[in-house]
Amino acid sequence: MSPYLAGPPLFLFVIVEVFMVVTRFAPSPTGDLHIGGVRTALYCWLHARQHQGVFRLRIEDTDLERSTEASTRVILDGLNWLGLHHDGEIVYQSKRFADYDAIIEQMIARGQAYYCWCTPEELEAMREEQKRLGLPQRYNGKYRDGGEPVPGVTPAVRFKNPLEGSVSWHDKVRGVVTVNNSELDDWVIRRSDGAPTYNFCVVVDDAAAKVSLVIRGEDHVSNTPKQINLYRALGYDVPEFAHVPMILGDDGKRLSKRHGATNVLDYRREGYLPPAILNYLVRLGWAHGDQEIFSMDEMLQYFRIDDVHSAASTFNTEKLRWLNQHYIKESTPEALLPQLLPHFAALGVTADETTVLRAIPHYQERAKTLKEMAEHMAWIFVAPTAFPADAAKKAFKGGETAHLLQDLQTRIAALADVNVETLHDAIAACVEANGVGFGKVGQPARLAVTGGAPSPDLAVTLSLLNTAEILRRLQFAAEYIAQNQG
Repeated sequence: MSPYLAGPPLFLFVIVEVFMVVTRFAPSPTGDLHIGGVRTALYCWLHARQHQGVFRLRIEDTDLERSTEASTRVILDGLNWLGLHHDGEIVYQSKRFADYDAIIEQMIARGQAYYCWCTPEELEAMREEQKRLGLPQRYNGKYRDGGEPVPGVTPAVRFKNPLEGSVSWHDKVRGVVTVNNSELDDWVIRRSDGAPTYNFCVVVDDAAAKVSLVIRGEDHVSNTPKQINLYRALGYDVPEFAHVPMILGDDGKRLSKRHGATNVLDYRREGYLPPAILNYLVRLGWAHGDQEIFSMDEMLQYFRIDDVHSAASTFNTEKLRWLNQHYIKESTPEALLPQLLPHFAALGVTADETTVLRAIPHYQERAKTLKEMAEHMAWIFVAPTAFPADAAKKAFKGGETAHLLQDLQTRIAALADVNVETLHDAIAACVEANGVGFGKVGQPARLAVTGGAPSPDLAVTLSLLNTAEILRRLQFAAEYIAQNQG
């Protein structure tokens, strides 16, 4: 067979291997998937997709006591809801302890790591003494050059960090960062309980996954020089780094639960659409001129990790609501329906899908969230059993109003075909026959059928109910007036 028919030459595979863009999102399943973490995942996903690369997901669950299946489920559900789908299998660090241990033992054998027999009390005394003398609080290297085992103590393992020189990298967000090795200590890579540490596992796993760019929060900047030294000690290629700024609440403090929802699934429960969340997050630290609305195709076209600002961003809920309203208005009723129905269920309302589908176009301009839309539409499926006192006082004017509602009831009952046009004609005929302004009929009729909920044009509002339900609600309101007019 001709070599030209056998596939690309070997050197092409080597080029692909070397230049493949690989990013990863690596959350810890010890709590909610924070909205800041979602932004990091989005940046990773966009960068990988822009370069026809790979976006990997790793669950950093080495903290076996705090890691939970529920938190893992939140992470997976949140990313799936937003459409940030990963490539390949998920890596769980808790399943890789044997691999970590093997590498640590090799490092000890090569003199790159060593056992530290210090007790917690000894380490605390060391820190207190350094604090008293005004020195940096770090490990003093007591066992760096060896030492006798201490009976009754299970040792930790420390990485033998270089004593001289410095670590530099060009951060895609922060520019050149340089740290002197003298500022670092021999940090723990395996604790005395046998658990490998974060900084160790991250390096091993990123190298195994061939991650080319590590995008993460700026709170990890202090970890990076430690990790770069470990990459070099193990002979691994050092990836590029991009440390994105934190997200602040409107009070200038780090975003937290006190500012409202932070878990991404809370936003689903509040009725936000995935495109709105992604559009909002991509703009928290990045801009493309004055453009505010970005489709996913536009994000992929314009976003560049190098253009992310290093300054912290402020989370503005009202702007997110504005964006969400935009996407609600731009969506089709058919696309909104399956996302809207769970919000009726959360209200305890059994909603008819066909009716909801008919009602959606009349609420798309009004609602900023799907939860709000469901709340506004609930009246269609739940008849009022009472009326707000202020609204009733304003709309229900005793016997006159009861008479008008009964007259309207009679005219609607006589309609051969009930639709928006015939209902509009019935309302107009009632107004004209009784010699009153439209408000005298429209205001009490609207309150009668909706209980005071926001609603569209009166004829449209009535058309969302079947004829029997319209008549029943008008009759109930007339009887309510008769019972309460005194």
